[in-house]
Amino acid sequence: MLAYQIFSALAPELAYRVLDDVQGADKELYRAALQAAAQVRRVRPVFLERQPRPERNKIVHAALGRPDLNVVTTNVLSGWLIHTQNGMVCDFLDQLGIPHEKGVVEDLPPGVPDGALNTAVSALLAKYPAEVVTLYLQAFHGLNQTNWANLETLLKTDPRLQLNSAAK
Repeated sequence: MLAYQIFSALAPELAYRVLDDVQGADKELYRAALQAAAQVRRVRPVFLERQPRPERNKIVHAALGRPDLNVVTTNVLSGWLIHTQNGMVCDFLDQLGIPHEKGVVEDLPPGVPDGALNTAVSALLAKYPAEVVTLYLQAFHGLNQTNWANLETLLKTDPRLQLNSAAK
């Protein structure tokens, strides 16, 4: 899935949490998302800034689910994961033995063994909310173009890792 597809599949509560977290963690990134949403709505960003937060989040959520805003959505998801979900990102990479610098990887391996992946995913699900783990793994797979067949299979078949069911 591409970033805009992931974001549009998120339950509103999780999407709004992502937006609120980004607003607190990276104001410049949040402004870029707000500006992109304003362009879609053909209004000035200040108009959206003056909206009550629930209404503003609803508008930005809808906008970031559009294919033409995939780059902005990719930045929002990546920024959210690195700035506010870094512990989970690091836990996953550590569990798989992938070297990283605070969750940032230079070169991903071409694949990981099924057992290690299943263990890492189960460990994340035991420690973090399922909807956040699902969002992370969807983003990890889609945004990094890892092409790990076993991760793709897990994301398609494991009921714990479905965006719609994880958010319920």
